Amino acid sequence: MIKPKTVYYCFPEGKHKALTMSYDDGCAEDRRLVEIFNKNGIRGTFNINAGLRDYPERPRVQLDEFAELYKGHEVASHTLTHPTIERCNLAQVATQVLEDRKLLEQAVGYAVRGMAYPNGSYTDEIKRLLGDVGIRYSRIVGSSDNFALPRDLYEWKATCHHNHRLAELCDEFLGLHKKQYLYLMYVWGHSFEFTTKDNWKVIEDFCEKAGGKEDIWYCTNIEYVDWQDTMKNLVFAADNSFVYNPSFQAAWLSVDGDIRKIDGGKTVWL
Repeated sequence: MIKPKTVYYCFPEGKHKALTMSYDDGCAEDRRLVEIFNKNGIRGTFNINAGLRDYPERPRVQLDEFAELYKGHEVASHTLTHPTIERCNLAQVATQVLEDRKLLEQAVGYAVRGMAYPNGSYTDEIKRLLGDVGIRYSRIVGSSDNFALPRDLYEWKATCHHNHRLAELCDEFLGLHKKQYLYLMYVWGHSFEFTTKDNWKVIEDFCEKAGGKEDIWYCTNIEYVDWQDTMKNLVFAADNSFVYNPSFQAAWLSVDGDIRKIDGGKTVWL
């Protein structure tokens, strides 16, 4: 009997670690945060309430800035006006998400498919609704304190808020070298918090330390989700001798330690 091949899923280019960020509300401080991300090659998702752009108490980025400011990142929904949606009927929730998507999509020119729950508020019924209104994932609040891949994309908990053990978890993440595992570090917060707490150095130091690493895939939330969907759609021969990739996006595999790229629409012998 021929020994079967050991085939592992990989992040793009065969990497085994990924880093993504998630920031809510679209406040004016996003301008500085995006600059920090871009300087260090960090990429992330900005969850925005399109209906709350005129907000004197906490200035916001305006819709006509979105396409340029958030280029290379992801704009996602945070509902239109940030209600506590577990107290709302499902028709109201659907309207909040769809109307937010419409305005955001007009601003950025692509389909908005991600979300963060406003006030961290959700129910099982809301989770089931989101797919029907075009949302592929949604982030909850809190910190997992680990680097595990999400099991439920509609109840996606980040590794940490930037004010929770960020430097410690960063060091732990950077030190992970066992390639038989996949690791995802996910940081969330609100950019205005850096102003109110006067701690911009926290995110500047993190991005400088975590950015530019050859073994890390820097992705937005939706790029991670699309990667996961692509990997799940792969069709393997019973003996792992070949694989068919029915997706448009390329997939990456480790085959007995060798990194293989599987282009979309192709069948490849392993």
